[in-house]
Amino acid sequence: MTTSPNRQITSPLAADSLPAARPRVKLYKHRIAISHADPQSAEQLLAAALGAADRDALHGMLRQLAKASAVAQKPDEANLAFMISMIGSIAPKDSIEAMLVSQMVSIHVAAMRCACRLACTDDPLQQESLTRALTRLSRTFSAQVEALSRHRNNDARAITVQNLSVQDGGRAIVGNVTQHANMIVAETGAAETDAKAAADRKSHRGNDGLHVEHGADA
Repeated sequence: MTTSPNRQITSPLAADSLPAARPRVKLYKHRIAISHADPQSAEQLLAAALGAADRDALHGMLRQLAKASAVAQKPDEANLAFMISMIGSIAPKDSIEAMLVSQMVSIHVAAMRCACRLACTDDPLQQESLTRALTRLSRTFSAQVEALSRHRNNDARAITVQNLSVQDGGRAIVGNVTQHANMIVAETGAAETDAKAAADRKSHRGNDGLHVEHGADA
Protein backbone atom coordinates (compact mmCIF):
# COMPACT_ATOMS: atom_id res chain seq x y z
CA MET A 1 0.00 0.00 0.00
CA THR A 2 1.40 3.42 -0.94
CA THR A 3 0.17 6.53 0.81
CA SER A 4 3.23 8.75 1.26
CA PRO A 5 6.93 8.36 0.40
CA ASN A 6 9.54 7.53 3.04
CA ARG A 7 7.01 6.93 5.79
CA GLN A 8 8.29 6.19 9.27
CA ILE A 9 7.38 2.77 10.62
CA THR A 10 5.97 3.47 14.05
CA SER A 11 5.61 7.24 14.28
CA PRO A 12 2.54 8.31 16.28
CA LEU A 13 -0.26 10.10 14.51
CA ALA A 14 -1.54 13.39 15.87
CA ALA A 15 -5.21 14.25 15.44
CA ASP A 16 -4.87 18.04 15.45
CA SER A 17 -6.40 20.19 12.72
CA LEU A 18 -7.85 17.26 10.82
CA PRO A 19 -10.02 17.89 7.76
CA ALA A 20 -13.73 17.36 8.21
CA ALA A 21 -14.26 14.85 5.38
CA ARG A 22 -13.03 11.29 5.83
CA PRO A 23 -10.79 10.26 2.90
CA ARG A 24 -11.71 7.37 0.64
CA VAL A 25 -9.66 4.21 0.40
CA LYS A 26 -9.02 3.03 -3.16
CA LEU A 27 -8.29 -0.58 -4.01
CA TYR A 28 -5.89 -1.48 -6.79
CA LYS A 29 -4.63 -4.85 -7.98
CA HIS A 30 -1.57 -4.97 -5.75
CA ARG A 31 -1.98 -2.05 -3.37
CA ILE A 32 -4.32 0.05 -1.27
CA ALA A 33 -4.18 3.82 -1.54
CA ILE A 34 -5.74 6.62 0.48
CA SER A 35 -7.38 9.06 -1.91
CA HIS A 36 -6.71 12.55 -0.57
CA ALA A 37 -4.80 15.68 -1.52
CA ASP A 38 -2.84 15.62 1.75
CA PRO A 39 -1.61 12.04 2.50
CA GLN A 40 -0.39 12.93 6.01
CA SER A 41 -3.71 14.47 7.03
CA ALA A 42 -5.52 11.54 5.42
CA GLU A 43 -3.55 9.05 7.51
CA GLN A 44 -4.24 11.05 10.65
CA LEU A 45 -7.95 11.15 9.97
CA LEU A 46 -8.22 7.45 9.18
CA ALA A 47 -6.09 6.55 12.20
CA ALA A 48 -8.41 8.53 14.46
CA ALA A 49 -11.48 6.85 12.92
CA LEU A 50 -10.09 3.33 13.21
CA GLY A 51 -8.41 3.73 16.59
CA ALA A 52 -4.96 3.02 15.13
CA ALA A 53 -1.99 4.07 17.26
CA ASP A 54 0.49 4.56 14.40
CA ARG A 55 1.00 4.07 10.67
CA ASP A 56 1.84 0.38 10.96
CA ALA A 57 -1.40 -0.25 12.83
CA LEU A 58 -3.38 1.82 10.32
CA HIS A 59 -1.97 0.08 7.24
CA GLY A 60 -2.33 -3.34 8.84
CA MET A 61 -5.98 -2.71 9.71
CA LEU A 62 -6.72 -1.46 6.19
CA ARG A 63 -5.19 -4.59 4.65
CA GLN A 64 -7.14 -6.86 6.99
CA LEU A 65 -10.41 -5.01 6.40
CA ALA A 66 -9.84 -5.14 2.64
CA LYS A 67 -9.47 -8.93 2.79
CA ALA A 68 -12.58 -9.23 4.96
CA SER A 69 -14.54 -7.11 2.47
CA ALA A 70 -13.96 -9.59 -0.36
CA VAL A 71 -16.76 -10.57 -2.70
CA ALA A 72 -16.10 -13.56 -4.96
CA GLN A 73 -12.54 -13.73 -3.53
CA LYS A 74 -11.82 -10.13 -4.55
CA PRO A 75 -11.66 -7.17 -2.12
CA ASP A 76 -14.68 -4.94 -2.59
CA GLU A 77 -14.22 -1.18 -2.36
CA ALA A 78 -17.84 -0.45 -1.43
CA ASN A 79 -17.76 -3.04 1.35
CA LEU A 80 -14.47 -1.62 2.63
CA ALA A 81 -15.89 1.92 2.68
CA PHE A 82 -18.90 0.65 4.63
CA MET A 83 -16.70 -1.13 7.17
CA ILE A 84 -14.50 1.92 7.70
CA SER A 85 -17.59 4.08 8.15
CA MET A 86 -19.07 1.69 10.74
CA ILE A 87 -15.82 1.54 12.70
CA GLY A 88 -15.64 5.33 12.65
CA SER A 89 -19.19 5.63 13.97
CA ILE A 90 -18.42 3.25 16.88
CA ALA A 91 -15.22 5.25 17.54
CA PRO A 92 -12.76 2.77 19.10
CA LYS A 93 -10.78 4.43 21.89
CA ASP A 94 -7.73 2.14 22.12
CA SER A 95 -6.02 -0.74 20.34
CA ILE A 96 -8.20 -3.39 22.02
CA GLU A 97 -11.34 -1.64 20.85
CA ALA A 98 -9.84 -1.13 17.38
CA MET A 99 -9.27 -4.86 16.95
CA LEU A 100 -12.60 -5.83 18.50
CA VAL A 101 -14.63 -3.37 16.42
CA SER A 102 -12.82 -4.49 13.25
CA GLN A 103 -13.87 -8.05 14.03
CA MET A 104 -17.42 -6.87 14.72
CA VAL A 105 -17.85 -5.21 11.32
CA SER A 106 -16.21 -8.20 9.61
CA ILE A 107 -18.62 -10.60 11.33
CA HIS A 108 -21.53 -8.35 10.36
CA VAL A 109 -20.48 -8.35 6.70
CA ALA A 110 -20.14 -12.14 6.77
CA ALA A 111 -23.54 -12.50 8.42
CA MET A 112 -25.25 -10.32 5.83
CA ARG A 113 -23.52 -12.20 3.02
CA CYS A 114 -24.80 -15.42 4.58
CA ALA A 115 -28.30 -13.95 4.87
CA CYS A 116 -28.21 -13.01 1.18
CA ARG A 117 -27.26 -16.54 0.17
CA LEU A 118 -29.98 -17.94 2.42
CA ALA A 119 -32.58 -15.73 0.76
CA CYS A 120 -31.46 -16.80 -2.72
CA THR A 121 -31.56 -20.58 -2.31
CA ASP A 122 -34.42 -23.05 -2.30
CA ASP A 123 -32.23 -26.06 -1.54
CA PRO A 124 -33.23 -27.46 1.89
CA LEU A 125 -29.68 -28.65 2.68
CA GLN A 126 -28.18 -25.28 1.82
CA GLN A 127 -30.90 -23.52 3.79
CA GLU A 128 -30.13 -25.63 6.87
CA SER A 129 -26.38 -25.07 6.57
CA LEU A 130 -26.73 -21.33 5.97
CA THR A 131 -29.20 -20.97 8.85
CA ARG A 132 -26.70 -22.57 11.24
CA ALA A 133 -23.90 -20.34 9.96
CA LEU A 134 -26.04 -17.22 10.24
CA THR A 135 -27.07 -18.14 13.78
CA ARG A 136 -23.45 -18.61 14.86
CA LEU A 137 -22.37 -15.33 13.27
CA SER A 138 -25.24 -13.48 14.94
CA ARG A 139 -24.37 -14.94 18.34
CA THR A 140 -20.72 -14.04 17.82
CA PHE A 141 -21.69 -10.47 16.98
CA SER A 142 -23.84 -10.21 20.11
CA ALA A 143 -20.96 -11.54 22.23
CA GLN A 144 -18.63 -8.98 20.67
CA VAL A 145 -21.02 -6.13 21.46
CA GLU A 146 -21.20 -7.32 25.06
CA ALA A 147 -17.40 -7.60 25.24
CA LEU A 148 -17.02 -4.04 23.95
CA SER A 149 -19.52 -2.78 26.51
CA ARG A 150 -17.67 -4.56 29.35
CA HIS A 151 -14.34 -3.20 28.17
CA ARG A 152 -15.65 0.36 28.00
CA ASN A 153 -17.16 0.05 31.47
CA ASN A 154 -13.96 -1.52 32.85
CA ASP A 155 -15.94 -4.60 33.98
CA ALA A 156 -17.47 -2.44 36.73
CA ARG A 157 -20.62 -4.43 37.40
CA ALA A 158 -20.74 -3.99 41.15
CA ILE A 159 -22.96 -6.09 43.43
CA THR A 160 -23.31 -4.93 47.04
CA VAL A 161 -24.27 -7.57 49.65
CA GLN A 162 -26.44 -6.09 52.42
CA ASN A 163 -27.96 -9.16 54.10
CA LEU A 164 -25.93 -12.23 54.97
CA SER A 165 -26.99 -15.56 56.50
CA VAL A 166 -24.40 -18.04 57.80
CA GLN A 167 -25.27 -21.63 58.67
CA ASP A 168 -23.43 -23.77 61.23
CA GLY A 169 -19.95 -24.58 60.01
CA GLY A 170 -19.96 -21.74 57.50
CA ARG A 171 -17.53 -18.84 57.16
CA ALA A 172 -18.37 -15.26 56.31
CA ILE A 173 -16.59 -11.98 55.61
CA VAL A 174 -17.85 -9.21 57.88
CA GLY A 175 -17.88 -5.83 56.16
CA ASN A 176 -18.95 -4.21 52.89
CA VAL A 177 -18.37 -6.60 50.00
CA THR A 178 -18.36 -5.57 46.34
CA GLN A 179 -18.10 -8.00 43.46
CA HIS A 180 -16.43 -6.89 40.22
CA ALA A 181 -16.64 -9.42 37.40
CA ASN A 182 -15.12 -12.63 38.78
CA MET A 183 -13.36 -11.10 41.81
CA ILE A 184 -14.80 -10.37 45.25
CA VAL A 185 -13.16 -7.54 47.19
CA ALA A 186 -13.79 -6.79 50.87
CA GLU A 187 -12.98 -3.51 52.58
CA THR A 188 -9.78 -3.34 54.62
CA GLY A 189 -10.24 -4.52 58.21
CA ALA A 190 -12.84 -7.19 57.43
CA ALA A 191 -13.01 -10.04 59.96
CA GLU A 192 -13.94 -13.69 59.53
CA THR A 193 -16.69 -15.49 61.41
CA ASP A 194 -16.27 -19.26 61.70
CA ALA A 195 -18.30 -22.15 63.07
CA LYS A 196 -17.31 -21.38 66.66
CA ALA A 197 -18.78 -17.87 66.42
CA ALA A 198 -21.99 -19.30 64.98
CA ALA A 199 -22.17 -21.78 67.84
CA ASP A 200 -21.51 -19.05 70.44
CA ARG A 201 -24.62 -17.18 69.26
CA LYS A 202 -26.67 -20.24 70.25
CA SER A 203 -25.24 -20.46 73.74
CA HIS A 204 -26.15 -18.61 76.96
CA ARG A 205 -25.14 -18.54 80.60
CA GLY A 206 -27.52 -19.79 83.37
CA ASN A 207 -28.10 -18.15 86.74
CA ASP A 208 -25.24 -20.13 88.30
CA GLY A 209 -22.78 -18.63 85.86
CA LEU A 210 -22.10 -21.94 84.09
CA HIS A 211 -21.71 -21.94 80.32
CA VAL A 212 -24.60 -23.92 78.86
CA GLU A 213 -24.83 -25.01 75.19
CA HIS A 214 -27.92 -26.27 73.44
CA GLY A 215 -27.53 -29.86 72.24
CA ALA A 216 -28.02 -33.54 73.10
CA ASP A 217 -27.05 -34.79 76.57
CA ALA A 218 -23.75 -36.69 76.83
